[in-house]
Parts: sequence; structure tokens; C-alpha cells
Amino acid sequence: MNKTKMTQGLRKNLPLWSATSTRLFHTYGLRYTVLAFLVAIGMPQGLHAAPIDVDQIWDWSSPTRSEAHFRAAMAGGDTNQKFILKTQIARTYGLRGQFSQARQVLDDLEPSLNHVSPEAQTRYHLERGRTLASAVPVAGGPTPEMLSAARNEYLEAFRLASREHLDDLAVDALHMMAFVDTAPADQLRWDDRALTLASNSSDRKAQHWEASLRNNIGGALNDLGRHHDALDQFRIALALRARAGDAEATRQAWCSVGWTLRLLGRNAEALVIQKQLLAEYDDSGITNPDVLDELRELYSAAGDKQAASMYASRLQEYEAAHPDANP
Repeated sequence: MNKTKMTQGLRKNLPLWSATSTRLFHTYGLRYTVLAFLVAIGMPQGLHAAPIDVDQIWDWSSPTRSEAHFRAAMAGGDTNQKFILKTQIARTYGLRGQFSQARQVLDDLEPSLNHVSPEAQTRYHLERGRTLASAVPVAGGPTPEMLSAARNEYLEAFRLASREHLDDLAVDALHMMAFVDTAPADQLRWDDRALTLASNSSDRKAQHWEASLRNNIGGALNDLGRHHDALDQFRIALALRARAGDAEATRQAWCSVGWTLRLLGRNAEALVIQKQLLAEYDDSGITNPDVLDELRELYSAAGDKQAASMYASRLQEYEAAHPDANP
């Protein structure tokens, strides 16, 4: 199974990290039209534009559409809002693998960094870190120097967010540390710390990180050979996903449960789960490479070379058609 975390690199967590559902951006159109009008006629001193909730603007299924949404939202924004929106535009470039464009957007923002809000500064450091940690200048991933720079950006983001009680962003920064400190024990330490913060926070956005964090903790525990503990974490994450009504995230959670059952030697149970997932994905016209990989492993372990070969071929076809799917 591809153990790359769902939250790897530049993606927001899918609960909810609410991010998987397509947002109706047009509901904000009137707000920004009015703000643009006020700016045009001269906004009265002391009247500030309404806060922007970037999660309501993101369309995580399409970074390109998200960029268009963010650019439209800038029409009526003040300086601080525009700064925040531009950090998210940089993120859309990173999600598309356009790291030079992402860096250029952030470079252009840097001269204004000391003149914007703590939230804006925190988002700048988060996106700078993600751009560094996710960029692949050579085969094998970011250089040690890039990872070190990303670490500094995430730590600064965490410092700012903690000082200002921006728990959602503080959790984000902590969970990103697991992508620069990649030893399983270090990943577990960072994700445990993030989970503690999320669980104790009164910020609902911070609380919504729980399922993604438990998913990541389960992955680290599996890497450490603690499969029973991992299964407990994945089952909690599964319950949270199902309760949130997110069908795709729930399927991903089931796949993680099946993966861990296989690692525990409970192959018959794992096979039932993965076959059910395959049927659901095939009905939807979607390919999940993790499910194919798990089926290949399960049939290979059962000595069914023909079935194992079939799923291996399907997986190879998918990877050939999606060369960037598995960094």
C-alpha cells in the first residue's frame, strides 16, 4: 500500500481535514461585489472588509478552479485579505507541481510580511514550508537543505499561531513537521502533539483535524510494527469519517483498516474489505491505487498468482497514466 499520507505536501487535511466537499463559491460573490464597490467609492475609515474563510473558497478537487476563486475574492479585499488569498494561490501552484510559480508568489509577498496580520504571516510561513518540502528538484525528493528550510518555516508558523491562539494553523504546522522529520518515531511524536492540541482546542477547525491526524498516527505506528495500536487509530478515524458523511474519506479509512488487518495476518477480513472497496470504486469509475496494491498483496500471499498479476497490471497501468500520483 502506498503509505504516503493523505495530507502530504500541500493538501489540506480531508475531513471535513470539510475540504473534500466542493464549496459554493458564488455565495460569496455578492459580498465581494459590495466590497469592491466600497473600495471604488472610498471605503469609510474604520470600515473593514469581512474576514475571509479560505476553507470556504477552496475546491480541493481542482487547484485550477481554486486559483480562479481566490483571484475573484481579491476584488473587494483589503491589503491583509489579499495577502492571505495570495498565499493560497501559491498553494494552488504547489498542488499542481508548479513550484517556481508558487515561490514567485511568495517572494512577491515577502516585502509586506511585517505589515500584515499574524494569521497572514502564519499562512505565509506554512506555504513557504510546503513549497520547500514538496518540491522535487531531483529524483528522490527535496534536498536536506530544503527540508531544513521547510522545518524553520513550519516552526515559525507554529510559534506565530500559538502566540495568537490560531489553533487550526498551529495544528497544521505541527502535522507538517512529520513530513520533514520522517523517521516513524519522530512522525508519531509530532502527530501526537498535534492531536493533543486539536483535541483540547475550542476551535472547531482545529478539532476537525482529528481524523486526519489519527490516520497519520496509524501509519507511523504500522511503520513501527505496532499494528494493533495502528488498527485502533484507523478505526477511530473511520468512525469520524463516517460520522462526517464524507464518502471518499470513509473509503480511504476503510482501506487503511484493511491494510492493517493484512499486516496482522488477518487476510480473510482484509480481502473482504478491499474487494468491497474495489466494487465501489469501479462502480464510480474511480481507481484507487492503494486498493489495487492491497489486493495484489493479498492474492499473492494466498498463492493466487493469476489474480495477483491482474491487480499488478491494473496498478501499473494506473501509475503509467498518473506519473505524479506517487511521489
